[in-house]
Amino acid sequence: MGFAKEEKSKKVLRGVKTVFFLISMLISFLLFSAPILLVIADTLLPFSLLSASLSPSSLSSETLSSYFNNYDFRSSLVDIPLISIIRSVVIICVYSLCDGPRLSTGPYLGITTICSVSSLIYVSFKAPRVFRVSSTGRGEYVRAMEIALFFCSLLLAIGHVVVAYRTSCRERRKLWVYKIDIEAVSACKNVVFPRYQKILLEERVK
Repeated sequence: MGFAKEEKSKKVLRGVKTVFFLISMLISFLLFSAPILLVIADTLLPFSLLSASLSPSSLSSETLSSYFNNYDFRSSLVDIPLISIIRSVVIICVYSLCDGPRLSTGPYLGITTICSVSSLIYVSFKAPRVFRVSSTGRGEYVRAMEIALFFCSLLLAIGHVVVAYRTSCRERRKLWVYKIDIEAVSACKNVVFPRYQKILLEERVK
């Protein structure tokens, strides 16, 4: 009887450890992939909210064309998703072109901050004018979607800066570790850590 209880407790403990391990792996994956996931969200969410604000109309090429032809800074919202897409394309291009040292200090964090702050200024400048013009004649649902669109754009812009900063800190910690244990990097050759070979060369020059 005692043996059966002990076996059952071991199985429960193994199950808890497995679940904890899977959750840890999932969190690590999400943190590592945060820049890419945020770019995907920044591309899809604003367009989804814009489409919802056009209800019962649907967001199609004809609808977009008419919005561009009749564009008015004080009432049109089609530029908000476009800003998100442009911001995301620039950030993901810089992220994909940067290696470890450049992710830690340099283009990625700087360009991400510039793009995000620029879009924040634009959206913050546009929002009061849009809601001043559209304060009447709009349903509550449409107005709620428009507010959600602006808040979504603002939060995603801030999210880009936060993720870029965390990525920069993570890469800086890696560089610090590899500077301390420079011989370990040398032993790994170019196959395992191709990004950090320049650090090894710099240390050897010193």
